[in-house]
Amino acid sequence: METNNRRDFLKKAAIAGASVAAIPAVAACGGKTSDNSKTLKADDSIQSSLIVPKANALHISGTFLDEISHDIPHQNWGEREWDLDFRHMKNIGIDTVIMIRSGYRKFITYPSGYLLKKGCYMPSVDLVDMYLRLAQKYNMKFYFGLYDSGEYWDTGDLSSEIEHNKYVIDEVWKKYGEKYKSFGGWYISGEISRKTKGAINAFYSMGKQCKDVSGGLPTFISPWIDGKKAVMAASGQLSKTESVSVLEHEKEWGEIFDGIKGAVDACAFQDGHIDYDELDAFFEVNKKLADKYGLQCWTNAETFDRDMPIKFLPIKFDKLRMKLEAAKRAGYDKAITFEFSHFMSPQSAYLQAGHLYDRYKEYFEIK
Repeated sequence: METNNRRDFLKKAAIAGASVAAIPAVAACGGKTSDNSKTLKADDSIQSSLIVPKANALHISGTFLDEISHDIPHQNWGEREWDLDFRHMKNIGIDTVIMIRSGYRKFITYPSGYLLKKGCYMPSVDLVDMYLRLAQKYNMKFYFGLYDSGEYWDTGDLSSEIEHNKYVIDEVWKKYGEKYKSFGGWYISGEISRKTKGAINAFYSMGKQCKDVSGGLPTFISPWIDGKKAVMAASGQLSKTESVSVLEHEKEWGEIFDGIKGAVDACAFQDGHIDYDELDAFFEVNKKLADKYGLQCWTNAETFDRDMPIKFLPIKFDKLRMKLEAAKRAGYDKAITFEFSHFMSPQSAYLQAGHLYDRYKEYFEIK
């Protein structure tokens, strides 16, 4: 009996709530609908008074495009929304867009004959073609991210990624590479850290094939540093007790860089897994290693916050500023981000993202 009464009460409360929401606010005396249509607008003449030097950092000139999302919500944009986002990117100096992966498990970004035969789902839009057209329209370079079957995450073995991408690389170059001048390079999308089994062979093999098929277009990787904040996204933890030392990082990545040189042109370490007072030490080593082995040293300046229990929200501006300032001090070649559209765009599903865009423009004195 108590259960039924409670269920009836909840049902009546829900109906009553919906009815109230549907009725316009009415003035108590006159019966007129209250005027809630006046919306206050910010005074555009007011600017933040920064107490740090402006534009004292490496500016973001590239962004990933995370259309096959793994752990952040999809925004369900069509070409009109994407076109506007490319305009926002262009406004702050972004000249490079990187599709983070051309597919993840069964969801794919373009109608791949090979992957559809492997059981992948048919996409409703050819996103690769759309991104290449938009990149060409706004004079940007597009980097194609390789396919991620998910098998590596299940087994720890990268051999299946090499096998799948043998076909994907050839297919994509024939379909788009010779058609669009905006096709500017390749992203080897496997996210690895130190001691990943088979990483050197996998990255070298896939990188060499990308360069061979496209006449030497550049390739890059974006691994993570095994720092204190390198925890699984699904974990409730924000940090771990054991993390790599700067010396271990230098030794292990020296071995990896030595094995992939010639097939990989740039490395953009993710910058969110170490603490802010560790940035200079790790960044200095990254630049030294890249110079030694002939790679460009980029930074993947994450615009989402790893320090909060809610995963993942746009980052606090000062955290982003500190990371970009450290990249400038270390002499990095380029800053890209993961990822503009969710965490920095004025039209993002997150209200905070547009505010981060505004703070970034104030800092770099962009109109």
